[in-house]
Amino acid sequence: MPRCAVVGTTSWGTTLAILMARNGQRVSLLARSSFEAQRIDRHRENRRFVPGVKLPPGLSVTGSAPEAMEGAEIIIVAVPSRTMRDNLGVLADLLPTGATVVSATKGLEISTGKRMTELIAEEAGPESDVKICALSGPNLAAEVVSGLASTTVVAGPSEATASVQAALSCQSFRVYTNSDVVGVELGGALKNIVAIGAGICDGLGLGDNSKAAFITRGLAETARLGLAAGADPLTFAGLAGMGDMVATCYSKLSRNRHVGEELARGRTVDDIRSGMKNVAEGVYTTAAAVALARRLSVDMPIASAIHAVVFEGRPIRESMAELLDRRPAPEWSGIRPGE
Repeated sequence: MPRCAVVGTTSWGTTLAILMARNGQRVSLLARSSFEAQRIDRHRENRRFVPGVKLPPGLSVTGSAPEAMEGAEIIIVAVPSRTMRDNLGVLADLLPTGATVVSATKGLEISTGKRMTELIAEEAGPESDVKICALSGPNLAAEVVSGLASTTVVAGPSEATASVQAALSCQSFRVYTNSDVVGVELGGALKNIVAIGAGICDGLGLGDNSKAAFITRGLAETARLGLAAGADPLTFAGLAGMGDMVATCYSKLSRNRHVGEELARGRTVDDIRSGMKNVAEGVYTTAAAVALARRLSVDMPIASAIHAVVFEGRPIRESMAELLDRRPAPEWSGIRPGE
C-alpha cells in the first residue's frame, strides 16, 4: 500500500484521510499546528469538523510538514483556496520525488483567477517531477464519511489518477477518472457561485421552476467559461459538473446554498460567514470568476449578478429583474459552434 498524506484538517481533508486509512493505507494528516494535531490525536477524532467519527488506526496526525511528507506517494491538499499558495510554499521543497499531488480544493485564486493545480505547478517549480491531479464531484463530506454511497472524479495523468482511484475507492465511494483537469476544476469551483443563487431562490420561495432554470443556466455559463479556458464541454455533464451542481444547489448540507438562503433573508455576507465553521468557497470564487470571464471575453450574467449582490450591495430583486430582462438567445450560445 502506498503511503499517503493529507494536508488540511478541514471536514473534506479529514474525510479523505479517513477513507484512505479505512482502505488500509498508511496516512498522515497534516494539521496547522502541533497543538491542533495533539488535540485531534488525543481524542482520535476531529471534533471541530468531523464530530462523532473516530480516526482509523492507520491514520496519524501531525503538525510537522516534513514528517507528513516523508515517503508520501500520494499527497492530497484540502485547504481553503485563499490559503492554498501559502500552504504550497511550505510544502514545495518537501515534496517527495515522483509523488502524486492532488488538489481537493474547489476554488480559484482571487488575485489571479488561477486553478489550484496551476498553483501546485507554480510552487513545485519547473524542475519538479511531481504528478498533479484534481479531485472533484458531488462530495458532501458528512455523507461520504458516514458511508452513504457517493462518487467523485479524479483528473490528471492516467498513471497518477489510477493510483488515486485505488487509494480512495471503496464500496461506498466510487472514484472515476478523467483527463480533463481544467474542466474538472472549473466545474467544482464555479458550481459554488450557482449554489449561492440557488440558495437565494430557496430563501425567496421562488419555486422549483425558477430554481431549476437558474441551475441549468448556471451550468451553461460554467461550460462557456470552461470551453474558453480549454476544457472539454462534456466534462460539465459529468460528476464534476452537473453532479456537483445538483448536490450543492439542493442539499441542506451545502455551505454555499446556505449563504444564498441567508442573503435572501436580509443578512450580510460578513454576518453569515462569521457564524460558519467551514469556508463557503463560492464567495471568494465569484470575484475570481468574474475577473477571469472578463479576461476571456465570456458572458457570465449569473456570476455577475451574484457578484453585484455579494460585493456591490445591489438589491437581490434588482439583480433578478436584470437577469430576466436580458435579450433572449439560443440555448447553447457560446458552447455550440455558430451559436
